[in-house]
Amino acid sequence: MIDSLAGPTDTEVAATAALAGAEVVRARYGRLHSRIDKGAGDFATDADVAAEEAILDVLRAARPGDAVHGEEGGRRGAAGAAREWLVDPLCGTLNYAVGSQLVAVNVALRNGPAAVADPFSGEVFLTDGETARVRHVAGGETPLAPAEDSRLVDVNLDPPFPSAPGFRAVDLLAHPGFVEHFRPRVVSTTLALAWVAAGRRAAYVTDGGDLSGSVHFAAGIALCRAAGCVVTGVDGAPAGAGGRGLLVAADAGTHELLLSFIRGRGRTDGND
Repeated sequence: MIDSLAGPTDTEVAATAALAGAEVVRARYGRLHSRIDKGAGDFATDADVAAEEAILDVLRAARPGDAVHGEEGGRRGAAGAAREWLVDPLCGTLNYAVGSQLVAVNVALRNGPAAVADPFSGEVFLTDGETARVRHVAGGETPLAPAEDSRLVDVNLDPPFPSAPGFRAVDLLAHPGFVEHFRPRVVSTTLALAWVAAGRRAAYVTDGGDLSGSVHFAAGIALCRAAGCVVTGVDGAPAGAGGRGLLVAADAGTHELLLSFIRGRGRTDGND
């Protein structure tokens, strides 16, 4: 998607909005937070709501004609708006509520530019839809370069498990081939998708349905695609309508190996 020619580009709007949310998340860290129950053990906090409002302020000022779909407030703006922003103001709420800093702020224009901010490192990962880079807190930017070298695979173990018993992430972790080739990590935030794009993780795996338009995953998927990662569902089909979860890998070899384990056809002797 081509960024707006008037004023800040969509990429800069996404980055500014994500950083505005990240500032709220960082400022409220360590406090006793009020909780908003969502059922099934899930909840939001006052920090989620405040961060979403800070993001909305940026988007309304920069793109008043666009709609916004926020995790906490739902869809806002003109019903017939041609463009829609997807906002997850605090991905990793459960982490945050117990004092963990493993969280992310996700802002994405549907099918367009996106940004993922890390409130505690100060980094913001951004893409214009074609290239991807990380902006450092000390200044300067570095292109995102996926790499399989770490052999670390982040796996989302949060319920529900819609593909069980056909696919269960816990079964992947117990596969002999997986433990021979990889080491699991469970950070419980889509910040891990940005880490795949940046070469800090070899892959990311999560169950679910079509996640391409999810407020939680849209920004991370956009980053990974622009960085050159392999992005599919856990069944190997293209991520999108009718898809099943996500299997995002730094390279084709890692993707193929993980897919073989998911399908139950992985070799454990290390041979091709």
